[in-house]
Amino acid sequence: MEINKSKMKRYVYEMLAIFIFYLLQCTIFSFLKLANIRPNLLLILTATIGFMRGQKEGMFVGFISGLLLDVQFSDFLGFYALVYLTIGYINGIFYRNFYEEDFKLPLLLISGSELIYGNIIYVSMFLLRSDFHYSYYLSHTIMQELVYTVLVALVIYPIVLYFNQKLEIEEKRSADRSV
Repeated sequence: MEINKSKMKRYVYEMLAIFIFYLLQCTIFSFLKLANIRPNLLLILTATIGFMRGQKEGMFVGFISGLLLDVQFSDFLGFYALVYLTIGYINGIFYRNFYEEDFKLPLLLISGSELIYGNIIYVSMFLLRSDFHYSYYLSHTIMQELVYTVLVALVIYPIVLYFNQKLEIEEKRSADRSV
């Protein structure tokens, strides 16, 4: 019974984090655009939860994050949900390589996720409409968003890590009590 309670607490935390990051991305960071680029906070959260907690939770966070973006920005329900779900899954593969004190791997994975995301958006939104200016899109959108997202991740990642550590300590305590 306790284990289910701690899992439920984790899912409530993740849903709350998704909602907060979504609100920040759509409100405050809309005003903090640099060169008409804003960081992708939901991608940071999806990638971070993926490599901290594994594929299932990365996919869960990615799917819910993408679904929120689908409802607001997409003409096709499920497009962003599939993209973010995939990013959560890919980052979850690196779960076994995650060490809390190592900042290089998380930043590298967030950068790679941003590149994947940017290229998927280019292919689906521009290339299929015969817009073949990839080098322009790469230099003016993908790379600029990547840099901005990684800079913001330097601030956000430690916060997500802190809450993850607190939840893991609580989960271990409740597991020890139930044994």
